[in-house]
Amino acid sequence: MQRDPEGFEKKILHKFAGFSNQRILEVGCGEGRLTWKYANASNFTVGFDPDRDAVRVARAETPATAQGHVHFAQASASHIPFVNESFDIAILAWSL
Repeated sequence: MQRDPEGFEKKILHKFAGFSNQRILEVGCGEGRLTWKYANASNFTVGFDPDRDAVRVARAETPATAQGHVHFAQASASHIPFVNESFDIAILAWSL
């Protein structure tokens, strides 16, 4: 099953946020499905999720072109493991 074959999510994301040269934090990244719709435009992206298996999949599916500027971590939104103002944009989608 392919989700969003028309690319509406990517169009909407890029309509409301400029990702070029930005530091992005994605809360609840899961397997990284949404991450790849904006991460190549960013300067640095970190996605985190409490689901260890989902993070493992996201790491395994990281394309070679994203190695070095896209990272995934297992963490909870109740304790975000970064200092304030470390990122330019925070994304929280499909996580509730």
